[in-house]
Amino acid sequence: MSLFTNLLNLHSPSKPREDFFTEIVAYFLSLNNDILLDWLKHHSIINDDNYSSIKISTQQEHKGIESHTEDSRLDIVIELSTGLTTDVIFIESKIGSKEGWEQLKKYADILSNLSNIRHRILIYITRDYDPKEEIKTPAFNLEPKVIFYQLRWHQFYTRLQQHSTDILAKEILTFMRNNKMSHTNQFSSVDLLTMVNYNKTLHLMESTLNDEVQHEFKQAFGGVIKGAASRTQWKWDERYIIYTHFSPSTWDLWCGLGYFGLNPSNLTDYPYLGIFLQVSHRFGQRPKIIESMQKIINDKPNLWTPSNLKVLPAWSGIFYRKSLKDFLSEENHVSAIKLFFQESIKELKTVQEQYFDFPWKGVSIEIVTEADKEEDLDTSPSSIAEV
Repeated sequence: MSLFTNLLNLHSPSKPREDFFTEIVAYFLSLNNDILLDWLKHHSIINDDNYSSIKISTQQEHKGIESHTEDSRLDIVIELSTGLTTDVIFIESKIGSKEGWEQLKKYADILSNLSNIRHRILIYITRDYDPKEEIKTPAFNLEPKVIFYQLRWHQFYTRLQQHSTDILAKEILTFMRNNKMSHTNQFSSVDLLTMVNYNKTLHLMESTLNDEVQHEFKQAFGGVIKGAASRTQWKWDERYIIYTHFSPSTWDLWCGLGYFGLNPSNLTDYPYLGIFLQVSHRFGQRPKIIESMQKIINDKPNLWTPSNLKVLPAWSGIFYRKSLKDFLSEENHVSAIKLFFQESIKELKTVQEQYFDFPWKGVSIEIVTEADKEEDLDTSPSSIAEV
C-alpha cells in the first residue's frame, strides 16, 4: 500500500480524498517549481516568462462578490511573479465528484475582480470525463478576461512519470494509480481484449460463485445480500463477490467471498480470490474483534493475511486467499476455483467458532445476483484489496 493511502486511512474519515490529494500535489509543486512550470508550459497555459517568485496556497478562502450567495474556497491558487507583473492561476480539482452549482463561474468572477493582475487563468482538472464545452475562452465574457483550461489528471500523471526518480513523485504516482487517476483516453490492446471477452469472463466468474457455493455460504453465515457479486462492486471496489454482514442493520462487521484486485495498476499482477472478514473503525466491539483477528494471524500465518490491523481510523480485516495464477495449471479452472471457495467458507467458519466468543448474526436475504438489483453500497465498507 502506498504511503499516501496509509496516511489517508489514518486521517479523519470525513476528510475528502480530493482535499487530501490537493495538499499532496500542491506541496510537491511548491518544492519542484521546475516541474510546475514544465507542466503549465506543456499545455500552453504560460509562456517562457522568467518568473522570479512562485507562491502556491491551498484551500484559500475568498469572499463572494455581490452576485454570489456564498463565499468560495479554492483548491489551489498559484501566483507567478516576474517582479514587475503577476499572473494568478486558480485550480479546481475533482477526483470522483462533479462541479458544484456554478462553481467555475464564481471562481472566474473572483479572478476577474482581482486587481493588479496581468493574466487570470482558471484550470478545471478532473479524473473523470466532465466536458465543459459551454465555457468558452475567455471564460463567461468577463472583463478583465479570464482564460479557461480544462485538463485531466491522467495528463498530469503522464508528465510526472518523467520525474519518477523523485521519491515523492513515485508516491504520488502510486496514489494516482490506486485512485484511477492514471487512465488515458486511448484504448489499448488489453482494453480491446477485455471488450470482446467480457461476457465470457463474467460468465466464468458467475459459474464459480453460483449454486452450491452460494448455498454453502448462506448455510455458514446466514445469508447472501441481495445484489451480491454485481458489476457495481467490480467497477468501484475492484472486486466481484458475494457477501453478508453480521452487525444488525450496519456494515460494521461483514465478510465477502469471490474475486479481488480486478483492476490492478500493473498489468503483470494477477487478481486473487478467497474470503475476507472486515470490521469498521466505528464498531463498538472492534478492539475485541481485532484481538481475535491478530490471534488468527499469529496461529495461522501461512493461511491468513492481515489488512490494517493496527491502523486507525480504517477498515481492518483478514484474508484467506490465493492468486488466480495458482489455478491456471488446473485442467478445469471453474471446478478448482469452486473447490477453493468451498474450502474458504469452511476455514472462515472454523475460525469464527474457534476465535470469536460472541454470536454472529448473518442477514438472511433471498439470493439475487442480477447487477441491476444491487443495493446502494455507498455506505458499505471500502475495498481492502491492498495489504
